[in-house]
Amino acid sequence: MWFKVLLNVLYNVCIFLCLLFGYYSIKNSNWAYLLGAIFLCAMVIIFKIRLIKDIKSTQKKL
Repeated sequence: MWFKVLLNVLYNVCIFLCLLFGYYSIKNSNWAYLLGAIFLCAMVIIFKIRLIKDIKSTQKKL
């Protein structure tokens, strides 16, 4: 369970860094980097949703 909590924190940090990276890529007009940041942020959000669903199902079993 501690691994899942640590993974959730890592996902939150990654989402924050992707948003920050996207902001600075817009500011500097690096559209390729913006596209990469959006894609990476979307993937991390999908993984985070799957992790939350897994944690909820594990808690229901207990």
